Amino acid sequence: MSRGWRLGVFLAGAAGLVFLFVVVARPLPGPLELRNRYAEEINTRAFRERNVTDAVTAVNFDYRGFDTIGEEFILFVSVLGSMFLLRMTEERGDEILPDAAEDSRDVRSTDAMNLWILAMIAPKVVFGIYIVTHGQLTPGGGFQGGVILATAALMLYVGEGFAVFRRVVPHGAVEFAEAVGAGGFLLIGMLAWFWGKPFLTNIIPLGQSHQLTSGGTMPLISVSTGLEVTAGFVLLLYGFLQENLTPRGEK
Repeated sequence: MSRGWRLGVFLAGAAGLVFLFVVVARPLPGPLELRNRYAEEINTRAFRERNVTDAVTAVNFDYRGFDTIGEEFILFVSVLGSMFLLRMTEERGDEILPDAAEDSRDVRSTDAMNLWILAMIAPKVVFGIYIVTHGQLTPGGGFQGGVILATAALMLYVGEGFAVFRRVVPHGAVEFAEAVGAGGFLLIGMLAWFWGKPFLTNIIPLGQSHQLTSGGTMPLISVSTGLEVTAGFVLLLYGFLQENLTPRGEK
């Protein structure tokens, strides 16, 4: 297909999406007119029933926690599928090509940039941990904090290159962390069965509101989610870098 035909197909699809967006968005109420009974109920009940001050976290990890498991495993399966597609199996004769990045293709940056990046990694990690552990108190949680923590690994690569990135962030350890994070969510939910209660029922004391330990199992679920999200995105980064920086990634 020529470039003109490809451009035409793209423009036709884009025009269709714009039309559908306008049709769907027109009847929506304005920000001052929005009235949602579910949102009002959650805002009223979350603090009184769960001792948390962030209603979104209460919805994600408690009231609607079963749906959140599905969302987490969508990411888990997506990472597995991407790693499978990016796995390098090309061989030359009986010898598998070395699993190492080529220096000539690795990232290059100035000394000043390297210093700045390395200085920012620690604050990035601390901020990511803060977002993960304070999701029940302020906007945040495992999903948001996990993405922030994963960018610290990206900064390490940009500052020091793939060889250092691979030594500091071992592939096997990251795979194990992703499995622990995904399985931890399920295990926390299954703890309720030992008390004869439904899956994901909060069986840990809710603690005192405005405290880090408030929310019962919600902080634990947030940490598990943060671990899975962090490890998942780091594995994706590892796979893409491995594919593009090694001889086996060349066609």
